[in-house]
Amino acid sequence: MGIYLFDDRWNSYNFGLFGLMALQHRGQETAGLELFGSPRQRMAGEGLVDDVFRSISGKGSICIGAVSPYPPGEGEVQPIRLSEKVAAAIDGRITSVEGYSWDETSGYESNLRRAFARVGGPGLEDLKRFFGSCRGGYSYIAANDSREMIAGRGSIGVKPLVLGKMGFDGGIVASESCVMDIIGERVPISPAENIEPGETRVFTPMSAYSEQLQPSAGTAYCSFEYIYLARPDSYVNDIPVYRVRSNIGRKLAEESPADADVVIGVPETAIPFAMAFSNETGIPVEKGFELTGRRIRSAMKPNQLERLKGVQLKLNVISEAVRGKRVVLIDDSVVRGNTLANIVYLMKEKGAKEIHVRIGSPHIVSHCTFGVEVPPEDELIGKHLTEEKIAEVIGADTFRYLSLGALEEAVGMKGADLCTGCFSCKYPEV
Repeated sequence: MGIYLFDDRWNSYNFGLFGLMALQHRGQETAGLELFGSPRQRMAGEGLVDDVFRSISGKGSICIGAVSPYPPGEGEVQPIRLSEKVAAAIDGRITSVEGYSWDETSGYESNLRRAFARVGGPGLEDLKRFFGSCRGGYSYIAANDSREMIAGRGSIGVKPLVLGKMGFDGGIVASESCVMDIIGERVPISPAENIEPGETRVFTPMSAYSEQLQPSAGTAYCSFEYIYLARPDSYVNDIPVYRVRSNIGRKLAEESPADADVVIGVPETAIPFAMAFSNETGIPVEKGFELTGRRIRSAMKPNQLERLKGVQLKLNVISEAVRGKRVVLIDDSVVRGNTLANIVYLMKEKGAKEIHVRIGSPHIVSHCTFGVEVPPEDELIGKHLTEEKIAEVIGADTFRYLSLGALEEAVGMKGADLCTGCFSCKYPEV
């Protein structure tokens, strides 16, 4: 997320704080924000946004920030300081930079700094040259000490980026449109408020304009944004996420019906799936879990112990909703299967008669090239076991995935327009 306020009497800090809170679901391990003012300040650390950030004495009219699902030990907390005068927040993965030979022995951020030192520089044209030389599936926001900010997407548009405004006084750029709903407003322009693949938006004290840094031969929007990553109140690439998730629930009902008494969605991503499944089949939908504590996305936790703790502490099964009933349990995805097995166990412990698991995505079979938090392939249960075997392993009566074709229909895209590499092992060329 980046905020650019044209009058330097404005202070962007509080807007940045609430903007990052709106994006908290995209990463809950670390958070960081760079405030460009006098003096320039950086706040970053481990934990949620409201744990990391505290009140500050200074102010700045420009800020960029990010939340991350990666713990501090796997790289420095974003935004990344590419040089003394430039900081950048990057979503996804830059896989190569023209004019720089990637050092496989160094970390990701070390490579970016070295590449920037060789290809880029602190000025506006230097920033454009550097990000125009990058390849991969990513979006970026970068700012310098000269009150210049650029924001854009890689040539295939894997990672989303949306443009908003704060009246006539400033611009907002963020991974999701929900940020604009919280702190600003979306830009009503044609074709839309999206920053398009290969495009960059440039902000300076005297102007704001668009420039095509890279040619875009086509798009490959990340399908996992619609299934899990994005908030349901966001629009991603002009598509309402809630509508896609409702479509997924209907497709699940069409493809994999079940003779059951109640439909229950695993909070919170799968709730729209469950509601649509219920509407399609006529099976009542119930609230099956009560949440304890903060809303933690257990699937994004960095290790199995943390994921199991997240499920055990976050979700308490409501006995009255499941006791003596045949349950359709709907979840957004399954990676290793351990946390889902724990949920099935908890529901049967509370008296569920049968549990029929339905997954709102195809089977995950490949590690993501572009930074989605998918573990190595030898840990992916969907790559190695059939649906029948998975049902046996997790203790369910039946288990079914959504088909890849149904996912494409739910999103409204097919073929090369949608990146489905984690489900098909076929990634777009960059």
